[in-house]
Amino acid sequence: MTDKISKDPAAAPVGPTPSGVPYEAIKAIPVRHYGRWVSGVVVVVLLGWLVYAFSQGDVVWATVWDKVFDPSVIDGMWNTIIISIASMALGLVLGIVFAVMRLSKNPVTGAVAWLYIWFFRGTPVYVQLLVWFNLSLIFHYINLGPIYKNETVDVMTPFMVALLGLGLNEGAYMAEIVRAGIQSVDEGQTEAAHALGMSQTKTMGRIVLPQAMRVIVPPTGNEFINMLKTSSLVSAVQYTELLRASSNIGNTAGAVMEMLFVASIWYLALTSVFSVGQYYLERRFARGSTRNLPPTPWQRVKTNLTTFKRSPEATA
Repeated sequence: MTDKISKDPAAAPVGPTPSGVPYEAIKAIPVRHYGRWVSGVVVVVLLGWLVYAFSQGDVVWATVWDKVFDPSVIDGMWNTIIISIASMALGLVLGIVFAVMRLSKNPVTGAVAWLYIWFFRGTPVYVQLLVWFNLSLIFHYINLGPIYKNETVDVMTPFMVALLGLGLNEGAYMAEIVRAGIQSVDEGQTEAAHALGMSQTKTMGRIVLPQAMRVIVPPTGNEFINMLKTSSLVSAVQYTELLRASSNIGNTAGAVMEMLFVASIWYLALTSVFSVGQYYLERRFARGSTRNLPPTPWQRVKTNLTTFKRSPEATA
């Protein structure tokens, strides 16, 4: 029975050379990276200085923690989620429609799609919000004939202004994202679907778009995270979202900076939660292209805990 060879290189037996002179044991000396230690110390010192500076500033931190769960702040947070989801849904629908129009062989629909993307990507979303908010200065009435007629002031509520301003702007960006995803699918897929007798619409809905989702989902998730933060601009059109609710309390109570920190805490919380959702959504759509999916963070934690609890006898 042979003995087990030790895994420790220093304990490995030194064999003789062909001339009979034994080899010398190799002593591996790791390279010392002094720059890493210096940069690490500098970063820690700067971070500590920053924390100390804020702790010594004229900020009543007790007010921050007291107002985090204020009912007005919570209502504003829910309004932020609602307007972000609604605007993103509108932008996604418009993005798919205008992406298909952009790729169409019809020169009219292609030109209209290009013009839409050019205009809404070329003007600031803040300006677009103000245009919708003051639309009554141009059109006093919204007249759709026998279908609907009303004064523009009554139609363009703060929610409607925010929805149109954010949704139409997002649709321009989503159109380019969807177009890139559609073009990433091999043309042979479309040709094979047409050979089977599938129409253009059915081919797009059942063959192309499901495969394009792997490319569309990651930037769409980033756009939604950005939408959560961009929604703060709708406070300018009287929509009471998270920033406006926090600012109202800050202006009334004389705690402007404290309430800005409260809003920042909630924005960080929302983006963190939806980032986790984005991760698992990307993981789901990656199943068709990746044979072995990487472990999730929770799976890594479980693996590390299992390895840590394993006894030395079991690992020998």
